[in-house]
Amino acid sequence: MDDSSSRAGTLLGDYRLLALIGESRVTLTWQADQVSINRSVTLFELKPSAFDRREAFLGDIRVKAAVDHPLLGSVYEAVSNDEHCYATLERLPGTNLEDRMNARQSLRPVQVAQILRRVAEANMTLEGAGISSAPLGPDDIFLDDHGVVRIANLARAGDRPPGLSADDILTLGRTLPHLVADGHPGASRMITLFAWMRGENLGRTMTWTEVRSYAEQIEQQLTEPAPPHSAAPATARAIGRKSPLPMVLGVIATAFVVGIGVIALKGKNGNDSLSGQYPGSVIVLGGAHPLADGGTVQLGAFTISGHEVTIGEYADFLAALASLPEERRGTYDSPDQPDSKYGHEPENWTGMYSAAKAGGQWEGRAMSRDCPVVNVDWWDALAYCNWKRCRLPEQEEWFAALRQNLPDPKSLRAAGWSSVKQIPPTDRTPSGLNGMAGSVSEWTASNAINPANPLGDKGWVVIGGSFQNASSGALAREWVDSRDLRRPDLGFRVIEP
Repeated sequence: MDDSSSRAGTLLGDYRLLALIGESRVTLTWQADQVSINRSVTLFELKPSAFDRREAFLGDIRVKAAVDHPLLGSVYEAVSNDEHCYATLERLPGTNLEDRMNARQSLRPVQVAQILRRVAEANMTLEGAGISSAPLGPDDIFLDDHGVVRIANLARAGDRPPGLSADDILTLGRTLPHLVADGHPGASRMITLFAWMRGENLGRTMTWTEVRSYAEQIEQQLTEPAPPHSAAPATARAIGRKSPLPMVLGVIATAFVVGIGVIALKGKNGNDSLSGQYPGSVIVLGGAHPLADGGTVQLGAFTISGHEVTIGEYADFLAALASLPEERRGTYDSPDQPDSKYGHEPENWTGMYSAAKAGGQWEGRAMSRDCPVVNVDWWDALAYCNWKRCRLPEQEEWFAALRQNLPDPKSLRAAGWSSVKQIPPTDRTPSGLNGMAGSVSEWTASNAINPANPLGDKGWVVIGGSFQNASSGALAREWVDSRDLRRPDLGFRVIEP
């Protein structure tokens, strides 16, 4: 810094400059007091040598002033005349996270989850409005003694760069793990989330929507009251408590997943099924999960689709098959598919797809490309999965995903026939899975014995209720003899790679 610091104690308009706390090529940043009302502010002053940048400076301030979010610092005023050009912003209370980490002050995982959720919410607002901002770091996030989170207003003029959110998420994923107090419930979950934010084992960049969803889940898990008369340790009680909202996950390093329960995420485009977007995928971490028939099972991590495969998605598969030479159209078939089966068009496909494209009726039901594909047999579902490089869920996985933050699956009300984007909230699990109780029943990869007939033969498990058979809802299961079965209320969803 230059001798500008010697101005400390002097007045600039209505503001007494207290300390020079930052300097760039064109601006000085002051801690100041507004004398007339005794208010602490942060004052950004444009250097006289940079007055040619006055309009750009004021343009940034105007964008900051237009941002409407309670977590982001407010703009108080801007002054521009022949001698001075400056603006004052709210001085955020508390200590920023970078200073806390430099002082080796850690926070309980539930506090870190809350901070991350709030940061994500603020950035979702900026992102949704297309507002650009300066890079976000731990020094821009403040926490006061009452646990209130505030964020520096980094908004600035100009188009929002396409990779801005990803860069900010990556920065926080790299820096904030040092904030997590070890040895507390939820520490492993927070460390895992930060690993995902760094892109580890995901194969893609996380979104602010996903960050918010995971942080909210962890926060809720860690603040849920323990069940009465429970003697289980806190980490054990956390297993099986899940929360709203989805993305691709490989198996994370053992150190990350040991002791972690299940957390789910609404990803892709959020999870409002009425928003015009497909419901996002849901991630289930490895661990102990309840079985439909009692007891638990250890499962590895997996990601399950938030909705059944649609007519439009299946049409893309058939188009890909049709583009192959005749001799290669069995590329995606199962090795044990019967020789008598050729092709993978669902029964009555021409009528179904024609109605879907036209938005018409088929078998008395309104159709669109976003309705679940039906009349597919097990071989069709498997071939689609092979083409899509995904797989059918095992029944244990399907049930584990259903139970995320849903103590009573009977509480779901079966949805009728509709687009997967329009499943009512009453048939939507807290983790974001649509149509588990209704919509259409679903093929699984499981060949198992019906526990009600332990001496009987194994059958292929069809799971979940449907618009035609809603009596058992999400707990419905059938054990069918033939993988050739096709029905107008039978489709499938997938486990993503």
